[in-house]
Amino acid sequence: MTNEKQDERYYVADEAIRDAFLLILKEKDLNKISVSDIIKRAGIVRSTFYNHYENIPALVTAIEDKTIEDIFSLMNTFHPQNDWAICNSYYLTICQYVMKNPLLAGLLRNPGEDTFFEKAITMFHRYVRQVAQNTAPSQCSKEERSYMIACTIGSTLGVLHKWAKDDFQVPPETIADILTQAFISGTLPYILQEGY
Repeated sequence: MTNEKQDERYYVADEAIRDAFLLILKEKDLNKISVSDIIKRAGIVRSTFYNHYENIPALVTAIEDKTIEDIFSLMNTFHPQNDWAICNSYYLTICQYVMKNPLLAGLLRNPGEDTFFEKAITMFHRYVRQVAQNTAPSQCSKEERSYMIACTIGSTLGVLHKWAKDDFQVPPETIADILTQAFISGTLPYILQEGY
């Protein structure tokens, strides 16, 4: 019972640290955020922060890894079909996730030298290989399908980059419509089985 309470407290504190960091990130540049800012916002003591993270860069890496995990969880729930509502719901979920995650929004605005995109691209390549191998045969080769899926990922990142750069001035529903249209008319025919 005691271990369960300790585990729960650990996760609650970790979530408070991450949430505080993401809230502060909406107000301050990343390089201006201090541990003091985070512990004040999270309502914890300094030692609690250091029980979780060595420093701010370690926290950023953990949040980047969690963001990549979240994105791939979303991607793995998407089962392409020639159905506007399903595709649109998927892209709208991604748009809303980007808007809620200031770290991801900032990285999309200014990718710079951050390791996030290197990690994400590596994961995207694994995802493309997996989807291409697990997709039923169509009129296209697995290689063609893998390039079409890679094209979709690249164009989605490009649209999200522009949208973030424009400070999300266009409603997420409009962005989801654009991404859905591109997917249904561009990629979907390459990855679906003949006769779908």
